[in-house]
Amino acid sequence: QVHLMESGGGSVQAGGSLRLSCVAPGWTKSSLCMAWFRQSPGQAREGVAAVHAGGGSPRYSASVKGRFTISRGDTKNSMDLQIDRLEPEDTAIYTCAADPHIRTVDCEPAANLFDYWGQGTQVIVSS
Repeated sequence: QVHLMESGGGSVQAGGSLRLSCVAPGWTKSSLCMAWFRQSPGQAREGVAAVHAGGGSPRYSASVKGRFTISRGDTKNSMDLQIDRLEPEDTAIYTCAADPHIRTVDCEPAANLFDYWGQGTQVIVSS
């Protein structure tokens, strides 16, 4: 079982930045594929970015590439998401997901791949 905890959400003005963090406390068994998803009111959940603690290149959705940077933490159970030049359209609940069974080459922000999810953290961007 992988338990996930997110932090770093908040309210910011357009053009600002936020850094979201996700950690799987106590997870030491193997490297995790970890990803961020977001969902705005009335919208479908959208995969944002993914990275594997075991290596490989990060993957991004086309809608966020260039403004979002996902990075693996110092341990194999954490990651961060840096969001720059925030736009009101980025307002959403951002949720972390992880899974130990996804290989590095298959680690991407596709919801059907992940069995473990956090509670989410709210990001509000005002214009």
